[in-house]
Amino acid sequence: MEAISRIKIKDLLKSTPGQKVTVKGWVRTKRGNKDIAFIALNDGSTINNIQIVVDKNSFDANTLASITTGACIRVSGELVESVGSGQAVEIQAGEIEIYGTCDPMRYPLQKKDTSFEYLRTVAHMRPRTNTFGAVLRVRNQMAYAIHEYFHSKGFVYLNTPLITASDCEGAGQMFQVTTMDLENLPRNKKGGIDFTKDFFGKQTSLTVSGQLEGELGATALGEIYTFGPTFRAESSNTPRHLAEVWMIEPEMAFYDINDNMNLAEDFIKHLVKYALDNCYDDIKFLNDRYDPELIDRLKGVIATEFVRLEYTEGIKILEKAVSDGVKFEYPVYWCVDLQSEHERYLVEKHFCKPVILTGYPKDIKAFYMKQDENGKTVRAMDVLFPKIGEIIGGSEREYSLEKLEARIDELGMSRKNLEWYIDTRRFGSCPHSGFGLGFERLLLFVTGMQNIRDVIPFPRTPKNAEY
Repeated sequence: MEAISRIKIKDLLKSTPGQKVTVKGWVRTKRGNKDIAFIALNDGSTINNIQIVVDKNSFDANTLASITTGACIRVSGELVESVGSGQAVEIQAGEIEIYGTCDPMRYPLQKKDTSFEYLRTVAHMRPRTNTFGAVLRVRNQMAYAIHEYFHSKGFVYLNTPLITASDCEGAGQMFQVTTMDLENLPRNKKGGIDFTKDFFGKQTSLTVSGQLEGELGATALGEIYTFGPTFRAESSNTPRHLAEVWMIEPEMAFYDINDNMNLAEDFIKHLVKYALDNCYDDIKFLNDRYDPELIDRLKGVIATEFVRLEYTEGIKILEKAVSDGVKFEYPVYWCVDLQSEHERYLVEKHFCKPVILTGYPKDIKAFYMKQDENGKTVRAMDVLFPKIGEIIGGSEREYSLEKLEARIDELGMSRKNLEWYIDTRRFGSCPHSGFGLGFERLLLFVTGMQNIRDVIPFPRTPKNAEY
């Protein structure tokens, strides 16, 4: 058979029968009888397989025996109309080449259902499963949609540093970066570690956020966004936390809190609609297999106007729920940092739609948030989603030099590594706002998956840094 260029399966399934084709991929299943074998082949381009029909009398028995689940093969043949249900076309095999065999006894992905917990132990192989193939294709499309959205609105894509000397959130849960010999650390006269001897000449860490640097871009370029990995050394093993996550962080000059909320709502509705328009086959698979309410939930977000709710009013709703007999694991009171159970009650039980919570107490929010005139609250905003809780966090930024400096001093923060940030308030300060969207939390919502470790290719969690 003459050489024919490979066609991806997603394109083959839309092609017209009656042509010679070549396909390459990995075997999902093989079945048949003494005369005919049916091979389900997948190349990662779609959730759907293409069926290969093999006349056993035309092929060497040893070759056919080597084609097992997991094997990688090339098939050339004729694309014909399928006589079976489930697919419009199939391939009548004329030539088969085996690229890589697969020992069925050792292959970690067996035909039987396998738990997500087990698949995390073989994360290098799980992209070959239907579920993780679907999740990773959705992840790819969502990344593209994010760039496309901001580009269409004239935002500048700004690359902020992964290695930093500042702690954006002031939480101190950062991974240190050093080239010093940990067995022989240099000491200063006070007995502390002498970081002047380190690579950067000072103590540095992996970033928890690109926001502060993003504000520098916004106060020069107008509207910017960052999209990259962030790191937090928080010893948490919940289904909502990772040590390494990707964050999307737009910062906009001349936006107030209402502009910020409007952008956040429009942004996330755009992404959800893009997912339904461009990832429907994968989302339908996840809907049918794991979460029968997924598609309706996604459509609901697009069709509804988000509730705008003051934190104080939200607390009153939660306190009434408690008085009516609702049991929360964590207490509810004004100035409490709301837990996921509280956020989800507001979204899933009380309003039954996404909520943007605003006007948080100053004492539970970061130093850079703009203070209200009452001196008690700040112009923060959290977007709360069903099944997730907080999916976006942001605020109008404090642009008063005096208030910003006073807040830094009030919190006892070191100004040593923040003078460059404070300069934006010294030299041409302007009103500005921004927010952060956790990419993996977005993917949890869009895919319906239950654990954040299952929407990132290689999860980083306490005691786990494989690959």
